[in-house]
Amino acid sequence: MAVSLLAIINALLPKDRESAKIAADVAYGPGARHRLDIYAPAGSGPWPVVFFIYGGSWSDGSRHNYTFAGRAIAAQGFVTVIADYRLVPEVEYPAFLQDCADAFAWTAHNIAGYGGDGDRMALMGHSAGAYNAVMLALDPAYLKARGVLERVKAVVGLSGPYDFLPFDGPISLRVFGAVRMPRTTQPINLVSAEVPPMWLANGTEDTLVGPLNAKALARRLRQAGVEVGETYYPKIGHAHLVMALARPLRAMAPVLAQSTAFLAARLGQ
Repeated sequence: MAVSLLAIINALLPKDRESAKIAADVAYGPGARHRLDIYAPAGSGPWPVVFFIYGGSWSDGSRHNYTFAGRAIAAQGFVTVIADYRLVPEVEYPAFLQDCADAFAWTAHNIAGYGGDGDRMALMGHSAGAYNAVMLALDPAYLKARGVLERVKAVVGLSGPYDFLPFDGPISLRVFGAVRMPRTTQPINLVSAEVPPMWLANGTEDTLVGPLNAKALARRLRQAGVEVGETYYPKIGHAHLVMALARPLRAMAPVLAQSTAFLAARLGQ
């Protein structure tokens, strides 16, 4: 999805009045892209926490273009964190996952100072961000190694790639083609019974990351005994699923209502 389109959407569409950005440009690491923004509902917490990861093919994207998402999720009763992370070609796989893990760990240890409950946290992402979110939940090399995996109580994946071997497209070849053990890059191969509940959604008209990814991962999760929900929105494409979080585009698909209902039920909102 073109950043220019997101920038236009973010700038022009009205934001949810029931939430606000309460912190900007907070450093979670030493680099220029090691920064995050925090959104919160009106009123007093402590609120459950959603750590939202944006997409962009692992080579594009900025948290500044996702104010609409941060405000939308926060207005539903969640402190919401959106972090930048380093991108290809500045870094290679798995550095962008390590950045997301560092940002999540910072959030877990510090979010109480912003009205959030660090013991009730969820991962949520769109597209490449959904891949990142699911990988953080599945691969212990990231959050378990940082001592915060147990903080993740639920995961939401929107239009995410989870089962895309062989690497035969320009994006997957560029980002993952040099990995020596490609099977370890696939979320579907990392499922275990310890995985937190997941809700996976896709548009039926998504030609970039088709619904087969979500269906395959959901099937593997069920085989492992993990709670999983699936929703497939008719006539919805790849970009539309995250755009539907924004006002007044929610008529396209009830993504915000359904994803946050799932999260609220599992985070004890």
